[in-house]
Amino acid sequence: MLSIIFFLLALIGFIKSWIFIQVALFMCCFILSLYCSHDFYMYMLGFNLGMDYLSYILIFLSVWIMSLIIMSSVKVNFNKNFSSMFLFTNITLLIFLVITFSSLDYLMFYISFEASLIPTLILILGWGYQPERIQAGIYMLFYTLFASLPLLVSILSLYWWGGSLIFGLTLKVLGFEFYSSIWFFASIMAFIVKLPMYMFHLWLPKAHVEAPVAGSMILAGILLKLGGYGLIRVLPLFGELSKMFCWLWIGLGILGGFIVSIICLRQVDMKSLIAYSSVAHMGLVLAGCMSLGWWGMSGAVIVMVGHGLCSSGLFCLANMVYERLGSRSLLINKGLMNFMPSMALWWFLLSIGNMGAPPTLNLLGEINLIMSMVGWSKLTILGICLLSFFSACYTLYMYSLSQHGLFFSSLFCCCSGKIREYLVLSLHWIPLNVMIMKSVLVMPNIY
Repeated sequence: MLSIIFFLLALIGFIKSWIFIQVALFMCCFILSLYCSHDFYMYMLGFNLGMDYLSYILIFLSVWIMSLIIMSSVKVNFNKNFSSMFLFTNITLLIFLVITFSSLDYLMFYISFEASLIPTLILILGWGYQPERIQAGIYMLFYTLFASLPLLVSILSLYWWGGSLIFGLTLKVLGFEFYSSIWFFASIMAFIVKLPMYMFHLWLPKAHVEAPVAGSMILAGILLKLGGYGLIRVLPLFGELSKMFCWLWIGLGILGGFIVSIICLRQVDMKSLIAYSSVAHMGLVLAGCMSLGWWGMSGAVIVMVGHGLCSSGLFCLANMVYERLGSRSLLINKGLMNFMPSMALWWFLLSIGNMGAPPTLNLLGEINLIMSMVGWSKLTILGICLLSFFSACYTLYMYSLSQHGLFFSSLFCCCSGKIREYLVLSLHWIPLNVMIMKSVLVMPNIY
């Protein structure tokens, strides 16, 4: 694990060379892919860092998405818009993410979890598009920090009582569970906000709309997954309390996803619509994590990985349209099939992936989550049916309104697409559809 972190640290010395960083990150993906052959439970232990199946797939996803971010943000390099600082910020963010996913210590996990907020804030404030990015950055900062401080108090109390903060060992050292519901809510609220759950989601659409394409891709692809990952790591500390309150989180997750799906049908901003769809998907992930069963946990992990690839690709597509037309409004971006017929295929492929069509990872994850929810309670069938139906509705609404219809009268022509853009989109879509054939990588026995 340390070798990967040192490799990323070494890249900081080459931030003047955009091409070198891009190639080196893909090389890092290749090195990580060599670990696929290992049937490991914990691997690469040392300095409180290690990797199991869950950490491995999320670290791989982080490096892969960051490689695609660098490839899709070449406009920053062409415009000489502080490109070295941009690369430095992204590599620093990637290092924090790798440390977060590989930490075996709750305090190190918390520190790196919070540290990832700083480069994200710099990305939004430094390379965002509108003056409102300051408000979006403050929303994100205060929502996340306000919910995270109780988690720090909970972790310090855990060390005070148990004498250890190592994953797994903490349970054995404690010998008992926290019986205070206050500690339970204090410990998981940081991850609920990061996920984010409905009612704590207002920071996410603002951050997505004002962020550059790199900020949107890293937010949708990786940073939302920190919430699900944190829940999977922390919930074992509260065995009985997790079972006692699971009805609350599952209900809020499914009903919140349904409400957000209806909100999506009212959006006229492409990025805002895709951002709200992320909240709907993460509602299902929350329900799966809180079901405390193997089906729910594995389904949550699969949806996190599938959503990371699919949503990142949709934000990339929205940015390509924005660079050409100068607007993200669906009222202006109509009839794009007339101008960009080749890009319409990628809109279609990623849109059906977003609604969970076969053979995408989203379908496999949603099947697992539906089985988990129905096994938990038959009443959830109604909520899941509504969520799935309206999920398809807003995806078709986005695709049909943007690709079909009469195009805006002030538009004359634009580039249909460049090879680099097709490569970025294909590197989102191919893993999303091919990984289902090796689903054991994202369906580990988490416990």
